[in-house]
Amino acid sequence: MGIVAGLDSSSDSTRIVVCDTDTGAVLRQGYAPHPSSLPEGDPQAWLMSLGDAATGGLLEGVQAIGVSAQQHGLLTLDAGGVLVRPALLGNDKRVQAAAADLTDALGGRAAWAEAVGAVPQAAQAVAKLRWLARNEPESAARVAAVLQPHDWLVWQLLGRPLRRTTDRGDASGTGFWSAATGSWRPDLVELALGRQAALPDVLAPAEPAGHTPEGLLISAGTGETMAAAFGLGVGLGDAVVSLGASGSVFAVHHSALADSTGTITSFADATGMHLPVVHTLNATRVLRGTAELLGTDLGGLSELALLSSPGSYGMVLLPYLEGERTPHLPHAAGTLSGLRRESMKREHLARAAFEGMLCGLTDALDVLRGRGVEVRRVFLLGPAAELPAVQAIAPSLFGAQVVVVQPADYAALGAARQAAWALGVQQGMLSPQQPPLWPAAAGQVFEPTGEDLPVGQAVRQQYATVREQTHPGAFDAV
Repeated sequence: MGIVAGLDSSSDSTRIVVCDTDTGAVLRQGYAPHPSSLPEGDPQAWLMSLGDAATGGLLEGVQAIGVSAQQHGLLTLDAGGVLVRPALLGNDKRVQAAAADLTDALGGRAAWAEAVGAVPQAAQAVAKLRWLARNEPESAARVAAVLQPHDWLVWQLLGRPLRRTTDRGDASGTGFWSAATGSWRPDLVELALGRQAALPDVLAPAEPAGHTPEGLLISAGTGETMAAAFGLGVGLGDAVVSLGASGSVFAVHHSALADSTGTITSFADATGMHLPVVHTLNATRVLRGTAELLGTDLGGLSELALLSSPGSYGMVLLPYLEGERTPHLPHAAGTLSGLRRESMKREHLARAAFEGMLCGLTDALDVLRGRGVEVRRVFLLGPAAELPAVQAIAPSLFGAQVVVVQPADYAALGAARQAAWALGVQQGMLSPQQPPLWPAAAGQVFEPTGEDLPVGQAVRQQYATVREQTHPGAFDAV
């Protein structure tokens, strides 16, 4: 069919990949940083970064562009389409009180989960609208329309038309769109902002947002999580575990999951399916903290852990260093249990850190399994996934095949794949129900053996016993 581009405007940079539409092969790549502007952002700087990343004829011959961007940013426009203020970004901790306030305003966590599949969090646009109304009433009074970063970039690429668009994936992260019903909840916008605001049209996965004045097709675009899942090539039976400082576990599912506890956030994906997500507050930060305590780095911690044995000689680390979201223990601290004279060795503490982190993520994975989500294969993302100790321990604890994917710009690749899909539908070469069959992400595969699974179950039972003794009933409502 031709050549397409995917651009990913993340929190710190713009990455562009130019791909062959038939094979997904990356032909060219571009990169440019964003200026540091947290917790607020200048969207014009995102455009400048995009232009810098696309220099040198990078987009020559491209027929369609897909856009991925950082999720949970809020851009507010006045009646003339002018930005009311700088963008509020996903990691703005000022919004935490507004999120809690909103939760109570609708009747609690269960009411929100039923309404939109998610309990308000500081990252979400709905909480940012509440914060704006309470803290900047003059700005709030000027708000006529709201967008997220990918929506705004698509609108700019199209020449700022009257119609503004988004996709179901990014819409599902706002806190005022329901993945279960596929519709906006303008009443929740009014609850947060105190008044109505115009919302973008939600496009189908293969539906184009439009064409640039030069005739270049722009696909619907989506949020970074959804784009990365599409770029990875995950499908039913696949889960993705992301090892950042905090952790997240999401899986492809055929329907939205309403969770009255708010533990599951019910996102939509970029293909017409769903991406239920469970977050943990503690992942790689547990390893880094333990490494600092033992006077080493992550590589050294991994080497130490492999000198120990499964179960860490009876030592268990509950990794709730920043409190925890899964289970809901916001005021908890980490707990080290099982200290005996013979277990007080560096290698046992190192292994306890890895087992504690991975057991915490397995708890999150089990929340999804408990709601009928099938998990046959787990994709591990993040630099910590390259650690030998993670690769050795994870399969037995997850109870599934583990794939450690090769580093790549998966969000940009997902955006490019979406562009190829929209282009193929326009040309009559693809169905709106079937995206292009690009190769799945390459990576190392680690299989749990028959002996590994009982050992992993024993480690998990040891962990669960300590968790239940320390925080009785923590998972009872999940």
